[in-house]
Amino acid sequence: MTAFLLGLTGSIGMGKSTTAAMFAAEGLPVWDADAAVHRVYGVGGAAVGPIAALCPQALSPQGLDRGALKDWIARDATALARIESIVHPLVSADRDAFINAATADIVVLDIPLLFEKGTEAQMDATLLCTAPHSLQKARVLARGTMTESQLETILARQMPDAEKRARATHIVETLSIDSTRAYVKALISHIRAQHHA
Repeated sequence: MTAFLLGLTGSIGMGKSTTAAMFAAEGLPVWDADAAVHRVYGVGGAAVGPIAALCPQALSPQGLDRGALKDWIARDATALARIESIVHPLVSADRDAFINAATADIVVLDIPLLFEKGTEAQMDATLLCTAPHSLQKARVLARGTMTESQLETILARQMPDAEKRARATHIVETLSIDSTRAYVKALISHIRAQHHA
């Protein structure tokens, strides 16, 4: 039987990583798009050679230097599209290999830009992690890694939460660990009941 593909998404500070860990704790394989990007950018990663050929200063002993790539993107209007044309197929191949290797009945795919990139079309269902803006902001600022203005800049580049809510199959409000965990367990049971019916 083909695995049921559940696309997991949500903006920064919405509890997506915590929710992904809950699916893993229930024994489901979870593929992480960000981790896949780190793999292709890292030492020996498939993106290192092709991107270094375009931007030699991005090559470092650790693989690709994201700072140098950001500088290139800021200088060259075509840089981002050129990087994405290399990275996206590699990340897709990483995802496909993960799905093909999985033996579970449900595979969770943690993809931050699921709706922005149209990847939801490849999923059997989608789950959006969401929370009130005040809680989202409090969570992100509590990390101490960015300012309020940096957060607003990131959110301005992402699809609005209301639009994601309209497109998602399932929505979980990540207000507490316990309520989110209960939702995850219920959703797994629901998918299994539907999928095996």
